[in-house]
Amino acid sequence: MDFSNVIAFVFAAMLLTLMPGPDILFVLAQSMSQGKKAGIMTALGLCTGITVHTLAAALGISAILYHSTIAFQILKYAGAIYLLYLAWQAFKERNEGIGEHAAVSLNYGALYRKGILMNILNPKVSLFFLAFLPQFVTPSAGEVPMQMITLGILFMLQAIIVFSMISFLSGTIANKFLKNPKIAKGVNLSKIGIFAILGIRLALTEK
Repeated sequence: MDFSNVIAFVFAAMLLTLMPGPDILFVLAQSMSQGKKAGIMTALGLCTGITVHTLAAALGISAILYHSTIAFQILKYAGAIYLLYLAWQAFKERNEGIGEHAAVSLNYGALYRKGILMNILNPKVSLFFLAFLPQFVTPSAGEVPMQMITLGILFMLQAIIVFSMISFLSGTIANKFLKNPKIAKGVNLSKIGIFAILGIRLALTEK
């Protein structure tokens, strides 16, 4: 693979990861409401989902999704329903504290699985990788699927670093400055809104 292509890819991947979108909002919401460890576990789940989309793009599965309206719609609505379910869960926890002061008992395995499901149930992510990865492939180097898998792994690694830093910073801020119960409730209500908006947005999205 061309080294300059790899450097350009990592730089572009970092910029895209930092752009406001469902994943970064999800990490922020979990970190602010349940602490930095919760945000990091959520981020690890989201990044694990990236491997699924990378393999789908490399093996041509994403292309099938792109050409199949039915498959796209099924995956899209499944993802939207899941996000609305998360909004309902957040609604039930709206009166809990935030960060280290949250009264709910955290299940980090469940948070990890949430991240995976949210990522793989978003068909837009598959189509994004299908369009994004090939731009940085070096055809003359051969083994195009393996190059795409390598790029996907690099994307995942940088996303883990970026999301972990965001989780640490936002979780720390929540613990130090948001101890007031009223503010805590406001953060939890914002979390409900984020999940609900993301779910409705995904339900209304088109290819």
